Amino acid sequence: MRKAIDLSIENVRSGKGGPFAALVVKDGEIIAAGANVVTATFDPTAHAEIVAIRAACRALSLFQLPGCEIYTSCEPCPMCMGAIYWARPAKVYFGNTHADAARIGFDDSFIYQQLKVRASERAIPMVQLMRDEALLAFHEWERKADRIPY
Repeated sequence: MRKAIDLSIENVRSGKGGPFAALVVKDGEIIAAGANVVTATFDPTAHAEIVAIRAACRALSLFQLPGCEIYTSCEPCPMCMGAIYWARPAKVYFGNTHADAARIGFDDSFIYQQLKVRASERAIPMVQLMRDEALLAFHEWERKADRIPY
């Protein structure tokens, strides 16, 4: 955790992004590190956990992280939590809480609230189109004998 915290401080001082960093560890060895580089890369998904998960998956040549642990300087936001659940690490350790992050301007509570609202009534309306046509890809997936489940 100390290394994740140090990386988060270094990230602020370097001007590359926000005060967030994460490490992926397997068997006591750091597999990958990531820091928030949203503003540096013009990528709203470049949160520390996402960057670290992507790097770890590449390093391990896997699309999941079995047996790994994630150390992150702050409790994961909803996007990062989703990525963490898809990556399936064994455990996540975090330093700051989401309330700590909100106090310095990184408040994600509105996203949690939006998840409870009907899609068409969200702050960014979400409109379903062409479901029958879109289902064709799902039917293809269901018939694919050599699909890799995840």
